[in-house]
Amino acid sequence: MKSVDGNHVWLALCVTALITWPLAAQQWKAPTRLKKLANGLTVVVSEDHSAPTFGVCVSYGIGFRLESEGRTGFAHLFEHMMFEGTPNAPKGVLDRVIEGGGGSNNGDTRFDFTEYIETAPISALDPVLWIEADRMKTLDFSPKNLENQRKVVEEEVRVNVLNQPYGLFFAIDLPGKAFDTYPNAHNFYGDFKDLDAAKIEDVQKFYEQYYSPNNAVLAVVGDVSPDAIFARVEKYFGAIPAQSTPPHPNVDEPPQTAERRSSQTDKLAKVPALAIGYRMPPRHSSEALAAAVIGELLHNGQASRLYQALVKEKQVALSVDGGVNWPLGAPFEYNGPTLMTSFIVYPPNITQDHLLAAYDATIKELIDKAASQQDLDRIVAKMRSDWYDQLEVPISRASALSHAVLFDGAFDAVYQIPEDLAKVSPAQIRAFAAKYLVNTNRTLINRVPAPAEKGTEKRPGAGL
Repeated sequence: MKSVDGNHVWLALCVTALITWPLAAQQWKAPTRLKKLANGLTVVVSEDHSAPTFGVCVSYGIGFRLESEGRTGFAHLFEHMMFEGTPNAPKGVLDRVIEGGGGSNNGDTRFDFTEYIETAPISALDPVLWIEADRMKTLDFSPKNLENQRKVVEEEVRVNVLNQPYGLFFAIDLPGKAFDTYPNAHNFYGDFKDLDAAKIEDVQKFYEQYYSPNNAVLAVVGDVSPDAIFARVEKYFGAIPAQSTPPHPNVDEPPQTAERRSSQTDKLAKVPALAIGYRMPPRHSSEALAAAVIGELLHNGQASRLYQALVKEKQVALSVDGGVNWPLGAPFEYNGPTLMTSFIVYPPNITQDHLLAAYDATIKELIDKAASQQDLDRIVAKMRSDWYDQLEVPISRASALSHAVLFDGAFDAVYQIPEDLAKVSPAQIRAFAAKYLVNTNRTLINRVPAPAEKGTEKRPGAGL
C-alpha cells in the first residue's frame, strides 16, 4: 500500500554525455509549456519522444506542515484514502488500469505537498487522466474505507517508528525540538488519538478544502504534444469546480538563539545515535544553493567530509547520513523552514562529547579553510548529474515540474538548478558555514540504548 515514504522508482539512467559536461556547460532545458484552466488547475507539459511512455504527477497544496491542529497525520491519512476508489471507479481499478498496461503508480506526502504519480506506456494515458480527474471530483467516502485506512496508517507507524531501532527520531523528533511552531514541529505521522478521532465528515471536509483543481498542479511528461494534452485535460478536468481553500498557516519561526540538546532511550537500538539539525535559510534565499551544496559536501556517500573524518579517519562513528531537507525530500523542494540534518550512528565505547568534538572539528575546518575548488567541482558535478538523471525519467521530471509550479507558479527553476549549482564558490561555502553551522543554530538529540529491563539480563553461561 502507498506509504509516507512514497519512494519514487527512480530509473537510474546513465546519461554519460550530461555527466561529463564541464561545469560551465550550456544549460539543458526540455521543451515545456504551461497552461491554467478556468477552474484554476495548472497544467505543465514536457515533450520527450525518446520512448512511447509517459509520467504523470498531480501535486496538491497540502502536506504535513499545512494540516490543522488536532489533525496530526491527516494529510498522510488522506493520501491513503485517495486509493480507496470512487463511485465510478471502485478500489483496485486504478491499479488494474496502470499495472495491467505495464506501468506503476504511487503517492507520497511531504511537508508542503501531497503527490500522486503514474508511469506507463502511452496507450494508458487517457485512462490515467480520466481516473485522476474522477478522484479529483469525488471519493468513496464510507466509514468502512476510513477505518480500513486508519488501521493501515497506524500499522505503518508501528512498523516504521514504534518497532524500528531509532524510530525515525532524526525525521520526526528532531524538527519537534528544533522548531517552535505547530506547522513545523508536530509529528507528521500523526498521534493515534488524532487519527482515532477522525470521522468521515472530517475526511470529506478535508477533501473539499484541499483536493480541488485550484489547489493542484498536473504535470505530464513523455511522448506527447502539449496542445493534445491541454485538450485532453480540458475534457477530463475542465468541469470540476474550484473550491475555497483555507489560507496557509504562518510557518515563520522565531530566531533560535541557543543550542538545544536532549537525550532519549531506545529499547530496540543496540548502539547509540546522534541527530544534529541546523536551521536553513528560506528556499528563495541567495544562500539556499550554498546550503544544498554544503549538505552534499558533508553527507553525500563515503567520499563526504563527515564520513571520511568520523568513520574512516577518527573511527568515532559507524555511519553518517543526512543533508538539507533530508530524509523527506530534495534540497531544492521545500516551502517553509527546514533543517540540514546529520544522523550519525556511533560505537558504544565512544561518548557523545567525543563524537561531537570530532564532528565540530570537521565543521570548523570548513569554516577556517573553506572547500577547495576541486572538492567543490567534484560534489557539484555529482549533484548536477544526479539532477539531470532525474529529469531524464518522465515520472521524475513530472514530479519536479509539478512541485516547482505548485510553489512558484513557474517551472524555470527545475532547469535552472544545475546552472546555479555551478556558480557556487568556495567563498560562499565558507561564509555559509560561518553563518549557519554554528552551535546557536543547531539542535541535538542523543539516542542511546535503553538499559536492560530487570530480570532480562543474560546470566553468565546462558545460551546464545
